[in-house]
Amino acid sequence: MIRAAHLTKRFPRHVAVNDVSFEVSRGEIVGFLGPNGAGKTTTMRMLTGYLPATGGDVAVAGRDVFTESREVRKRIGYLPESCPLYPDMRVQEYLRYRGRLKGLNGKRLRKRVAAVLDQCSLGDVQRRIIGQLSKGYRQRVGLADALVHEPELLILDEPTIGLDPNQIRHVRDLIRDLANEHTILLSTHILPEVEMTCQRVLIIDKGRIIASDSPATLRARMEGGGQVVADIRGPEDQVRDGLAGLSGAVAVDLENRNDWLLCRVDCEEGTDLRADLFNLAATRGWALRELRMEHTSLEEVFVSLTKKGAQPS
Repeated sequence: MIRAAHLTKRFPRHVAVNDVSFEVSRGEIVGFLGPNGAGKTTTMRMLTGYLPATGGDVAVAGRDVFTESREVRKRIGYLPESCPLYPDMRVQEYLRYRGRLKGLNGKRLRKRVAAVLDQCSLGDVQRRIIGQLSKGYRQRVGLADALVHEPELLILDEPTIGLDPNQIRHVRDLIRDLANEHTILLSTHILPEVEMTCQRVLIIDKGRIIASDSPATLRARMEGGGQVVADIRGPEDQVRDGLAGLSGAVAVDLENRNDWLLCRVDCEEGTDLRADLFNLAATRGWALRELRMEHTSLEEVFVSLTKKGAQPS
């Protein structure tokens, strides 16, 4: 659906996007992540044809973004981070206006406006003036606008910004449902949302793509052998020596918390010490109230990669 090859954008004082290449397949939900100033929004604007590239090629649905811009825009629904709306128009009026600009009319226009009002939970405010709505509602109007012409590709820049937790959950579920009919490129700073929504992640830093993989694979490549965490009540010296003696234990850290020891055991790659730790506690007569494998979060992967500026090995 998207094919970017050696995409570059230079401004007079800096290079915002530097020789970026990636592909997004039809039907994928891809998270596009990066620190502020990394080049995310610039890349999205080039993909949608709103900003010309200095070099490289971009194709959407097999059509060149720069030479077939009008055809490409018919196939894209774009929600920018700062969504431009007409504050003096009513919600339903605005969506009808935007639908007509995108080539809809008559019965199809009425049907699509009704559909996106329902999808984005805007039915209760459809006759309200946009300028009187909360930031969260205005964001949903922008999302409805991006959806109204049934685009093949949705490019969403911070779609949940300004939404409360219930609204964020609704948008997350909506994005998942939309993936049945749309390809989605999603930029957000809420990384747990990416883990729950996206099949693949692109991470950009200093204008370059530094990682491209599924969230689970990125976490696995960063965490090595992982870490077992346990809450144990027993003699501290004996617990430390016992855990350190487990086969596959690399390092042991203990923290005393009101007669309970919070134990963290780093494991060799491919090793899960939970069963051995449980048996050790039972044999020694130690009380055990929690035992889990700690996994690296996508946030930790993101921080690590953007500090290093390179893909994990």
